[in-house]
Amino acid sequence: MNQAARRIGRTLALVLPVVLVLSGTLAVTAVPWAPSGPQVLTASAERTAPRDKPRAPHEVVRDRLVAELQQKDPGTALTGLQKEVNRRPSLARHCASIARALGRAAVEKYGAVRAHSYSRPVCDTSFAAGVADAR
Repeated sequence: MNQAARRIGRTLALVLPVVLVLSGTLAVTAVPWAPSGPQVLTASAERTAPRDKPRAPHEVVRDRLVAELQQKDPGTALTGLQKEVNRRPSLARHCASIARALGRAAVEKYGAVRAHSYSRPVCDTSFAAGVADAR
């Protein structure tokens, strides 16, 4: 009888943890943790794309002008930059950094020689400096 009790004890010692783990896993998967909807975001998605902090106006202008450069040409983007600075003088202190970004984007699209041909004195020579930086 002692051996039979020992065998039952060993069997329970092996089977019981497996049963507990499986029942716990099934219980956790059955609980509706997240609301069922068309869009469920993970925590990592929230960290990579913060929505509560608005972008600065000069960043918006820079991104829009780089996109315009990609669609058209650097001359159009530089003209747009000059118009934006004339329309909103507060952008003047960011003009050089925007023009440099346009210069780097122009080199990526056209190469250094062709990008340099679009240089003009918008924000001093920052566009040309951006072209030189990207070389």
